[in-house]
Amino acid sequence: MMLKTAIVEIGKKYKVYTEHYLNATADKTIILVNGSLATTASFAQTVRYLRPRFNVVLYDQPYAGQSKQHNLHDQPIRKEDEAAILLELIEHFRAQHVMSFSWGGAATLLALAQHPRRIEKAVISSFAARINTPMRDYLESGRDFLQACDRRNVGRLINSTIGKHLPSLFKRFNERHVSSLDEHEYQQMHFHVNEVLTQDTHCYVSCADAIEVPLLFINGEWDEYTSVEDARLFAAHSRQAQFQTIKNAGHFLDMEHPTAWSDTQQALLGFLQPVAKIPSQPRDLTFSGKSSVIPPLQSANWVRL
Repeated sequence: MMLKTAIVEIGKKYKVYTEHYLNATADKTIILVNGSLATTASFAQTVRYLRPRFNVVLYDQPYAGQSKQHNLHDQPIRKEDEAAILLELIEHFRAQHVMSFSWGGAATLLALAQHPRRIEKAVISSFAARINTPMRDYLESGRDFLQACDRRNVGRLINSTIGKHLPSLFKRFNERHVSSLDEHEYQQMHFHVNEVLTQDTHCYVSCADAIEVPLLFINGEWDEYTSVEDARLFAAHSRQAQFQTIKNAGHFLDMEHPTAWSDTQQALLGFLQPVAKIPSQPRDLTFSGKSSVIPPLQSANWVRL
């Protein structure tokens, strides 16, 4: 299995760092969409069970990770811009599937509503149809810390809220990642959070109304921020929606413990490849705070909002 990295130019406006895991036996390609403050590294656990079955594409947004050195950061990027980037990458890599995490779901729904011709199925994980009270409290606190470029409190806020069910080792990676962000990344996230708090989230269900491909929504049982109940509000708006709840898991799903990893794998592959036989347990993955098997090239950061 081969990894190819490349910088893909998007509309002569952005340059996007990509990782393409090529699988000679796979006939489908899936592209993964990060949440806020994240890079390709945040999908390390997910890639483990996708690589044996698909060609897998990861990418950094223009303001983040290994993309940021190739772009100007003179103005924030809107979710509509992120949707346009995703649509171009779908065409570039000829992807049939897309999977988003958390607020990556906003851009993904916007993109899917434009009926990309190649996409056959999509997975929306840890995303909900409305901003509930816990999420609003979290975002309002985060907005203040981001505006002040308060790295320490941003990291602490993430780990005490949406990341509270993560193992201690992953929490340390979160804090290390957040403390290394550039000022423009904080400005971008402040813009993003403010946009979420001030705009009507009805646009997301409107997008679901327009989407024609099958959708799978995956949420953690313990996730009070993008709750199972709030995600199921999409049921009235999506023609072919399915829903899966990962038991004993919070917002970060497959990163939290081995059973959640296995259950998320089963849900995802069962939706994308329903006749495939899926191993029930990870072979080399432990999640305790003292021991964690992490791919060396993908251990730099873990935050994904």
